[in-house]
Amino acid sequence: MSKGNQIVAQLTGLQPTVLALDYDGVLCDGMKEYFITAWQAYCNLWQLADKTPPAGLTEQFYRVRPLIATGWEMPMLLRALLLGYTEAEMAADWESLSYQLLEQEKKTPAELVAEVDGVRDRWIATDPDSWLAEQILYPGIAARIPVWLDAVQVVIISTKEGRFIQQLLQQQGIDLANLQIFGKEVKQPKHQILRSLKAEQPQDAVFWFVEDRLKTLQEVQEQPDLSDVTLFLADWGYNTPAERSSIAQDPGIHLISLSQFCQDFKVWLGS
Repeated sequence: MSKGNQIVAQLTGLQPTVLALDYDGVLCDGMKEYFITAWQAYCNLWQLADKTPPAGLTEQFYRVRPLIATGWEMPMLLRALLLGYTEAEMAADWESLSYQLLEQEKKTPAELVAEVDGVRDRWIATDPDSWLAEQILYPGIAARIPVWLDAVQVVIISTKEGRFIQQLLQQQGIDLANLQIFGKEVKQPKHQILRSLKAEQPQDAVFWFVEDRLKTLQEVQEQPDLSDVTLFLADWGYNTPAERSSIAQDPGIHLISLSQFCQDFKVWLGS
């Protein structure tokens, strides 16, 4: 949404026509499941005999998890930590480092993601209850989703497999009939999915997009035809204090708290 339209929205309490939401880090806290899955995949890929995680690795993973964009990076993040890269070195340019390590370790994204998804599939098949128990919706979300579904068109756009999202939401008793889910299987960047959704809507449709990854929001900002999409950075998700502070002077991205997120739309824009 342009700056002028944002001001109008603040004054009128305008709500979206289409509410697009990321999943992990916005709706779901899956940090525990992420580590368990990533560590098991890592053990399989690097053929570890001792599958006990080193002391402190879990906490390190939690801190650098915001660097990850897609699932194949999870075991590679662990590889970087175990090779002794500091969190600061990883944060400086994780994208370059991750591809450098791919080449060094003679791995491919396809191989890594197949192992990650395979670990999840086997876990779900053998013990679905424990898999579900390691990831929860953030407080207030389960009650809010039906409210959104009654009011606007709700779309989930995620780099997680859509089938995993469906299972988690169904376990929470959420009706998926009117909910669109675009998962990793769509194989398109989020800004392209937003573009396709916009093409299906009337010209005056109002799009809001909530994401916890700043780089993803900035990629949307770079698309001239998406300049009217109102962008929100979820401050409870997988991002860093530095990233949250960096948007203070950016009127195109609104920082939103979980408390605001679970209230009426007019509260989201501070009105």
